[in-house]
Amino acid sequence: MSDRTAIVIGASRGLGLGLTRELAERGYRVIASERSQSQKLRDAEAEHEPAIEIVTCDVTDTGSVAGIADKLRDGSVDLLILNAGIYGERPQNIDDLTRENMADIVMTNAIGPIQAAAALLPLLKKGGTIAMMSSKMGSIEDSSGGSNLYRVSKVAQNMLARSLFEDHAKKVGVGVLSLHPGWVQTDMGGPNALIDVDTSVRGMVDVLEGERAPRHAFIAYDGQTVPW
Repeated sequence: MSDRTAIVIGASRGLGLGLTRELAERGYRVIASERSQSQKLRDAEAEHEPAIEIVTCDVTDTGSVAGIADKLRDGSVDLLILNAGIYGERPQNIDDLTRENMADIVMTNAIGPIQAAAALLPLLKKGGTIAMMSSKMGSIEDSSGGSNLYRVSKVAQNMLARSLFEDHAKKVGVGVLSLHPGWVQTDMGGPNALIDVDTSVRGMVDVLEGERAPRHAFIAYDGQTVPW
């Protein structure tokens, strides 16, 4: 069994599934979570046996997150990737924002993942990295407007990621990266997106493996810094 371990929260399809496959191919033991059963994830598990272990987790359910912590010892994990998230209902114009839809997407895309990362932080090795799946759409400087629910949730996630690093992770020598995966051909990105899943996940894992000193940064899959 590999001495390198990664946790991927939200691994049932798209980027999460791609990251799970890529990490397994690079020799990691991968704890891969699903909220509901995914046949594609089971196919990956069978293909890479025994590298991938599937667990059930809802990022907004603290009990299911704690179940992952129970499977691993403290200081044993190299990478923790929080990929779970939703795009939200459409349309997302300013006039369409409500207390309910804003609360739902911010809880799912920002608060839930950050709280899960904080709960699982003790599992990380010194020098390990927590990766939050952000988006260039969460960049205020680069924003073209629109998609307001999704954009606000990623801005919130980025701010909380900085707090997670400054208040918790930095003290134990763990970095936090907010990752932009690119515009990817997934269910969310659509078939006209610029890059495929393999290109995105290879780049993101290269970025994660290239980290040397704990920090918080907003980085794209190709290693470029994303403006805040």
